[in-house]
Amino acid sequence: MIKDNQRIFNRIHIILDALIIAGSYWFAWWLKFKSGLIDYSMSLPTSYFRKVMYFVVPSYLLLYYFFNLYNSKRASGRKRELLNIVKANTVGSLGLIVAMYMMGQTHFSREMIFIFWCANIFFETLLRNVIRYLLRFFRKRGYNLKYVLLVGYSKSAESYIDRIRLNPQWGYVVRGILDDNVERGTMYKGVKVMGAIDNLEMILEENKLDEIAITLSLKEYGRLEEIVSMCEKSGVHTKFIPDYTGIIPNKPYTEDLQGLPVINIRHVPLTNTVNSVIKRIVDIIGSFFGIIIASPVLLFCAIVIRLTSEGPVIFVQDRVGLHNKPFRMYKFRTMKAQEDKDERDEDNGWTIKDDPRVTGIGRFLRRTSLDELPQLFNVLMGKMSLVGPRPERPMFVEQFRETVPRYMIKHQVRPGMTGWAQINGLRGDTSIEKRIEYDLYYIENWTMGFDIKILFLTIFRGFVNENAY
Repeated sequence: MIKDNQRIFNRIHIILDALIIAGSYWFAWWLKFKSGLIDYSMSLPTSYFRKVMYFVVPSYLLLYYFFNLYNSKRASGRKRELLNIVKANTVGSLGLIVAMYMMGQTHFSREMIFIFWCANIFFETLLRNVIRYLLRFFRKRGYNLKYVLLVGYSKSAESYIDRIRLNPQWGYVVRGILDDNVERGTMYKGVKVMGAIDNLEMILEENKLDEIAITLSLKEYGRLEEIVSMCEKSGVHTKFIPDYTGIIPNKPYTEDLQGLPVINIRHVPLTNTVNSVIKRIVDIIGSFFGIIIASPVLLFCAIVIRLTSEGPVIFVQDRVGLHNKPFRMYKFRTMKAQEDKDERDEDNGWTIKDDPRVTGIGRFLRRTSLDELPQLFNVLMGKMSLVGPRPERPMFVEQFRETVPRYMIKHQVRPGMTGWAQINGLRGDTSIEKRIEYDLYYIENWTMGFDIKILFLTIFRGFVNENAY
């Protein structure tokens, strides 16, 4: 068992950060003014830069604190830490520029600030990765471990144990589980049920634990207040791992309603007005230029369809879009004209392999997804997006809403021409449940960068569809 030495570690960390900040600052000064690598005309004395450094170092340390750079590194990710380092340094650099402007020091080198920004990010990232490596090195060898007791046997308890076993570098050791409904001695991946929850008070008195993780099943939440009170009296650090993974997603978010915490069941970033507007602007620009760039292909496809089979060039079909509202989706016609009524008849289901209704050119258009290019006009009109869950026909929506869990959540965002499910091969005759799993991941984790990634991957692996018949 170890003591909670996070505070001591943070003090050492702050000293190292102060040295890195000061070192990066003077490195930037040397590179700009003394190295001879950059042309300059030094208009401020060295003493002035020294005085500014006395302001910069504590200011940056405060920024690191506000950007959560002194939190425990046991389970924190490198990417998030790097992002926070970049954010803190960007705010610090902008603040320094504004401060110099407010003080009338227009001669303070902007190039030096930029070099400082780059150097500080690099050296801070290097320092934290060295610390992370050393901590994990010692934890894997049995040092600096934290001993945890789980209160309650549930799916969340099993998930917690699974993650601990997969990540020994975190340094957590699960001592056992207390539960009233599972027989004593029951084992899960080497972790044993030690007894009933009533034994918790006696175990806490022994003072041999670093943390308590409350992993009660939903039906036992009536004891939650009692258990929390018992843990807080002992002074042991206590975590609560809710057993709601089947009800609430991985990223729920809370609102403060005048002091009352409200948990939203599902986090949908695109319900944010700013996010929605940004995505819509990108859709308008992307579809407009997409239509211009693809116009030769659109014209060629239209001519070939007209010359090879009778009937309209464009096929219009009802689909369900944003907020469950139906819209008319445009595609190139890929079936024989005499059987167009079958293509509109939703009761016939999806097209099957070697479907006799599909024309020769139609089969090529389906395989290459060129039949979907007219949907650029749907995007331009606001009925669809460049990226999003694929829209489905009304009859299938009614069917899936009853048989596929969480199916209707996909209609909280605009449907897309391409999507996370599509570039992962889930198109045509594939599992609806798997598609929804990928669609929900996209909906809950949307960023503009994620959209760009999907569009980029669509170019390389999203057009050719082996499941399109």
